[in-house]
Amino acid sequence: MTALQPPPTIRPNITLMDTFLIDVPMPSMGATVNELTVVKLAIKLGDRVAKGARIGELESDKSIFEFESPCDGTIRAINAQPGDAMASGAVFLQIETSDGSLLHLKSTAGLSAAPAAKVAGGAPAVWTPRATKLAKEAGLDPAAMTDIEATGPGGRVSGDDVERYVQKRSR
Repeated sequence: MTALQPPPTIRPNITLMDTFLIDVPMPSMGATVNELTVVKLAIKLGDRVAKGARIGELESDKSIFEFESPCDGTIRAINAQPGDAMASGAVFLQIETSDGSLLHLKSTAGLSAAPAAKVAGGAPAVWTPRATKLAKEAGLDPAAMTDIEATGPGGRVSGDDVERYVQKRSR
């Protein structure tokens, strides 16, 4: 009689030093909550974070809660700022990590920071996720738009800015 051997363990082909970019989505808070608002951010681009570290505070229509890092890594993109509302499941931020358990979140699109366009005065503008979505729905390329007025918090291009821009162009 031969002893049964355990089956070989299948492991991702990744070494401890390999890193990859993950898309960290806005959490889903149930069937009735479709978007969350960023209240505070406790991180900035380039910050090293530990798994479980506080990333910031998010607000649903019912509560404010802390959002924590899903892994150890480095913040590479932040797609929302305080005051921005994002749909559940949208890419909130991107982290460079070596945590092989998160390969299912591996980014396929590369860095996804909101597009920066030149606006009045020639300074680069930061677009809110809603503004980016509205521009694309209107058939516009946010990265190519250089004549939009940014009136949102912190000089960001807001959804209202895009709506005004589209109305002016349709006249």
